[in-house]
Amino acid sequence: MPYTRSLTVRLPYAQAVEHTREALAAQGFGILSEIDVKATFEKKLGKESAGALGDYVILGACNPQLASKALAAEPQLGALLPCNVVVRRGIDDDESIIDAVDPQTLVQLSGAAQVREVADDADVRLRAMMASLENVGTSTT
Repeated sequence: MPYTRSLTVRLPYAQAVEHTREALAAQGFGILSEIDVKATFEKKLGKESAGALGDYVILGACNPQLASKALAAEPQLGALLPCNVVVRRGIDDDESIIDAVDPQTLVQLSGAAQVREVADDADVRLRAMMASLENVGTSTT
C-alpha cells in the first residue's frame, strides 16, 4: 500500500513551500517542526551529498484536535505524529513535488475505532490541502 500522496506543481521550490504551508493552515494544520534535509546533509555529509539531493524540507504538520483524539485513543500513536509533509525539488527540476503521509497507514497499525475516525478526518483534510495546491500546479499521483 502506498504510504504517501504526491503532487507535482509547476512552482519554484520556495513558492511550493509557501503554498504548502498556506494550504495546510487552511485545513487546520500548524507546523510543529521543520527539517531542512538539504542543509542537514550539507552540514553532516558535505556539499556533494546535499547537492545530489536537491531542495528537500520535511514539515511536521499537526491538527491539534485530531492529535488530541488520536492520542486519547492510543497514546503510543505519538510516535507516528506529526503528519509529515515533504516539499522537494531535484537539482535540475523546474517543478516541485509535495508528498503527504497517507493517514490511513495509522489505521493499519491500530484497531481502535477512534483512530479510524481521526485518520478519516485527517485524510479528508490532507486531500483538500493537495487539491488546493492543484490550482497552482498539475500532475497528481
